[in-house]
Amino acid sequence: MKKWIASIAVLALILSGCTQQSSDEEEIVQDDAEQEETSIVPSNRLSGDNYRMILPYKPSEARGVITRQVANRVDIDEMEEGLRRLSKDSYNPEDYYFQEGQYFDSSRVTDWIDQLNPEVEKGSDEKTFRENPRYLTHILEQNYLKSEEGGNANLEGISIGLAMKSVYEFQTDTGEPTQYEDISESEMMEKATEIAQNIVNDIRENDEELSDIPIMIAVYREAEQSSPVPGNFVAKTNVAAGSNSVDGWDNVEEENILFPSDEGQEKYYDDQERVTNFGNEIRKFFPNYVGMVGEGFYIEGELQKLRINVPIEFYGKGEIIGFTQYVDGLIDDIFPNYYDIEINITSSQKTESLLYRDAGEEDIQVHIYD
Repeated sequence: MKKWIASIAVLALILSGCTQQSSDEEEIVQDDAEQEETSIVPSNRLSGDNYRMILPYKPSEARGVITRQVANRVDIDEMEEGLRRLSKDSYNPEDYYFQEGQYFDSSRVTDWIDQLNPEVEKGSDEKTFRENPRYLTHILEQNYLKSEEGGNANLEGISIGLAMKSVYEFQTDTGEPTQYEDISESEMMEKATEIAQNIVNDIRENDEELSDIPIMIAVYREAEQSSPVPGNFVAKTNVAAGSNSVDGWDNVEEENILFPSDEGQEKYYDDQERVTNFGNEIRKFFPNYVGMVGEGFYIEGELQKLRINVPIEFYGKGEIIGFTQYVDGLIDDIFPNYYDIEINITSSQKTESLLYRDAGEEDIQVHIYD
């Protein structure tokens, strides 16, 4: 009980610390085509491997397109976070600031998507649709800036994420049943290469301010629309400053695994057994428990983060507190601390509590929502 209360106190201090304004904030000046703008860069990052972000925060010029194009919400979050994660290999967070994409607006992104996908007229036969799937779903832009002496911040790198389908859904005509065409990863990568080259050519020819900016491109393979876990990035490449050549791809060994599942059992037996054991222990003492969904994120076969959602019906605040205490103890007993773990306890109304522990830490942080 003492450890649990202390954990809440530590979390409160961390959260309050994140909201305090630092006296060491850095002012930078950004140039754009119309005016100079003074911005603030907070001196602190939430962790050492995060980018500092420029304030006031500027949403992407193509904001909203991704929610119209990518059908699965879990893919949207994973693509945005994953592209920033992969960008660290090209743009070190110690040296670069992050900003959402400011160069390609909604119209430009939508035009690219339409132009770079096969055009099939509504009413075409099934064979035509299957032979001409829309491979490309979305194009995500992120910007990476550096400051110089005197406080000027300049764009020094762009990252572009290509969201590609693993399954093509289509209707031959309005009112006809939805049909599905699987797209192999090799076929997807062949098309991604063509798409990436066309985008780079267009940028170098038509965006003078980007003619000498490095571009990192990463290919994201979407999950099926109904999947409870997201897809993953499968490849990336760097286009040097001034170059317009997409020369091959480096494999990205990342995957998101559902627990429990046949795939989890086959690939990561020990991790699945821990998640299953965790659920069995809950079931022994809480009759309102109805199951859970776990998601493991792996890089090169090593578990980096385990996220578990536990839905349960509660009849009072005391029950929520007691259940959270019980889960706190199970984390210590079942899960090793060499990866991040996050457990969300939910009811039909809302998230009731959150428990998490960062890799390498001993203490579990706990928050119970009002």
